[in-house]
Amino acid sequence: MNRLYRKFGKRALDLAISVPALVLFSPVLLLTALVLRRRLGKPVLWRETRPGRGARPFVLCKFRTMLDTRDAEGNLLRDAERMEPVGTFIRSASLDELPQLWNVVKGEMSLVGPRPLVTRYLPRYTPEQFRRHEVLPGITGWAQVNGRNDIPWERKFQLDTWYVDHCGFWLDMKILWMTVLKTFKKEGINAAGHATAPEFEGTARQQPSIEPGDDDSVVVADASRSKSAGSG
Repeated sequence: MNRLYRKFGKRALDLAISVPALVLFSPVLLLTALVLRRRLGKPVLWRETRPGRGARPFVLCKFRTMLDTRDAEGNLLRDAERMEPVGTFIRSASLDELPQLWNVVKGEMSLVGPRPLVTRYLPRYTPEQFRRHEVLPGITGWAQVNGRNDIPWERKFQLDTWYVDHCGFWLDMKILWMTVLKTFKKEGINAAGHATAPEFEGTARQQPSIEPGDDDSVVVADASRSKSAGSG
């Protein structure tokens, strides 16, 4: 069943939700663009090449939430120094992610999947961590509803690869519902001491693979916490 969902159903679900969502949220998209244009200037959209399924590159599209302030040598300042209050609000409300609905419509992303990270991380992954690229990247994912930026990188990648092995319709619906709840609660938006998340420098040693039943205590614990969060 999950194999059929991955091959046909997941794409159908992406289109069934993302196309109406683009129409429904078009006033929000327009208003957000106008506010950012007035407060941060041009460009309103931020584009960057990211690795997708199979590590194939695509252009990720988000609303820009930071200034392009640079030091005397032309290097961008730290995220915390470039973040404006309006950008902080837009990030906390996850409005910056809305343009990625267009990436979903184009088939470059899915609604649910591992988040597309920067290209420079590719050679830093262990073979197990690299498995996160076996599926389309997502606007939200299992790692995002289980800590987002408030958990270590290695834990995020464990959750990503667990999702790769367990991807299915009901899991995707659960993640989408939990994402709505997490958005209102504004949890895990940034790591402690960082405006967003720290740089991933690579894993010091090989992380054990998480196979079905191989780390049931961790997965069951996460599922239990997710269930309790969804019912609260």
